[in-house]
Amino acid sequence: MTQACFDTSTSATQRVAHALEAAAKPPAQHVFTQLYADAAHVTAQQCDAQAQAGHSLGALHGVCITLKDNIDVAGATTMAGGVVCAGEPPALHDAPVVQRLRDAGAVVLGKTNMSEFAFSGVGINPHYGTPVNPADPKQARVPGGSSSGAAVSVVLGLAEVGIGTDTGGSIRIPAALCGLVGYKSTQARIPCAGVMELSRTLDTVGSITRSVRACLAVDAVLSQQPLPTDAVNLRGLRFAVPQTLMMDEVDATVANAFARTLRRISEAGAQVVEIPFKVLGDIAALSMPGGFSPIEGYAAHHARIERGANQIDPRVVARMTLGKGISAQDYLELHNRRNAWIAAAEQTLHGFDAMLCPTVPMVAPLTQPLLKDDEAFFKVNRLLLRNPSAINYMDGCAWSLPCHVAGELPVGLMVSGLAGQDAHLAQLALTLENLMNSLHA
Repeated sequence: MTQACFDTSTSATQRVAHALEAAAKPPAQHVFTQLYADAAHVTAQQCDAQAQAGHSLGALHGVCITLKDNIDVAGATTMAGGVVCAGEPPALHDAPVVQRLRDAGAVVLGKTNMSEFAFSGVGINPHYGTPVNPADPKQARVPGGSSSGAAVSVVLGLAEVGIGTDTGGSIRIPAALCGLVGYKSTQARIPCAGVMELSRTLDTVGSITRSVRACLAVDAVLSQQPLPTDAVNLRGLRFAVPQTLMMDEVDATVANAFARTLRRISEAGAQVVEIPFKVLGDIAALSMPGGFSPIEGYAAHHARIERGANQIDPRVVARMTLGKGISAQDYLELHNRRNAWIAAAEQTLHGFDAMLCPTVPMVAPLTQPLLKDDEAFFKVNRLLLRNPSAINYMDGCAWSLPCHVAGELPVGLMVSGLAGQDAHLAQLALTLENLMNSLHA
């Protein structure tokens, strides 16, 4: 049957009707690039008919979900938040993750807006507009990217699950800025076939939801490898808090929320240890020339850039062309340096249950100043990507959990581990979520 972490108080047909009605209202402007209204109605009716007959289609029976615009849906051209792909052949098949979601009974509402080609942590899109972060009803703030529409679709109640991708934080950043839960697994757990590539080395599929349990239910479908759903006792656990890089330029709201959260974790019996983490400061130098995303992104999209650079966000073109002309030798050396870096990071984190830091060092920035000021945009983009991208470079797994209190703009706590530590990290995420919910009840 459908997981208890999802709302089944109304029929799937009613939920789809509500979602489509809400999608037409101003708060949802710029959230979707494409709605599958007719198909969603049909699927919802099938789900309800099966439920009335006493049958379940799977763990996501009747659950409304949205798909990031870079994920293949059969019969539609995958646009990835851009327009340059218009006229390219439509996808012949659903991406494997989409097929798994459908097989589990999910109702696909539509494709959601994103940073073009997933190449930004801000969430601004010059082609489809920028979804407004619902966290601030007074001023337009960015939702975070690149899975911008995925997060906003969940905040607004259009869907219970936003499926996104995470190359340098693109699930965790919008989750943090919008007050949601986001999970980036160890990359190899979930297939990326049928997802338009930014970086084959770093791209990861995952979800944004309102709870850890909901993320775990979705992950079990996406990965076909269910993770534990039982919390653990915090007493005696050891958490590393890196003092290198990740606490730089943290704003006051984030600093206060993070300090408060660490204090509560310590009071619950865990050991919170501030550590130097020198290798974090080495990532930029080790990633030269360009890093994986520009190199692999340019390889994937160079034909589109060459035929239609004027149709692509100039900020994306500027970053992606950094990968032009990189030799095979330089690319392979980058992999070698990364492997050595991962070994050093593993040594630093040995003996700790997880690493804790702010997901991003700021609350959601105002949108307007970033639209035309490239210097401001790139500064904010760098800061938003800094902490979560280190985990992708590590090939690690990580959660972003809301740790703000009522009256504050959303703040995310990032709980991260090394590659393959997903099971233990899931239990920690459940435990920490329970702790924060009890404190904020």
